[in-house]
Amino acid sequence: MAKIVSQETVPGSNRPARKQQQRSVVTQHKLLDAAIEAFSENGFKGTSTRDIAERAGVHHPLITYHFKNKDQLWRAAADKVFREFTRSLGAALENSRESCPKERMTSLIRAYVYYAKSQPALHKVMVQEASYPNPRLDWLIENHLRPLFDATFAMIEELQRVGVAPQGNPRLIFNMIRLSSGGLLALGNELRNSSDIDIESEETLDEIADMVVRVFLPGEVSVPG
Repeated sequence: MAKIVSQETVPGSNRPARKQQQRSVVTQHKLLDAAIEAFSENGFKGTSTRDIAERAGVHHPLITYHFKNKDQLWRAAADKVFREFTRSLGAALENSRESCPKERMTSLIRAYVYYAKSQPALHKVMVQEASYPNPRLDWLIENHLRPLFDATFAMIEELQRVGVAPQGNPRLIFNMIRLSSGGLLALGNELRNSSDIDIESEETLDEIADMVVRVFLPGEVSVPG
């Protein structure tokens, strides 16, 4: 009987702990989403933790409970954005791994455009942090940008060897592709009002990707024989 009672009461005793863990996870997600929005709009210096808490709809002390300080929250928010971005690019490359080099890069560009549309903070955060030297920019480069860029530089060099990409500094070509693919979408509000470009339209997103390919990858992979 003691064994049966013990087995029956243990699961019940764990329920409050599980509910608390679930609430904690939900709160963290709310704070990260609010932080991404706030930091991308106002930068690190222009954002207060109180503003983030208000956007998230949680009590201000919960920020230090979950993330210790504003710097740690910024890193966690940036990490979320760039990890999701890297996963989307990785999925695009995996889906096109049997394709020719140009088609693989085309798939990568299209994934870049669509992720940048879904998460404007991707480029807004970089613009905010790249405006002056700071440890957050160093962290972002070391942990996310450089690993991604180094791999892509090699892809551009391969496309140059087979006559698809124009000659020139492959690192410069990649960054021009990057800014055309994603940075353009960070100006969505301005483009809509100044140029009547609707970045909410899938047709526009596809046109951006197609134009980037035509401009930066004008050649075709020759087939032997």
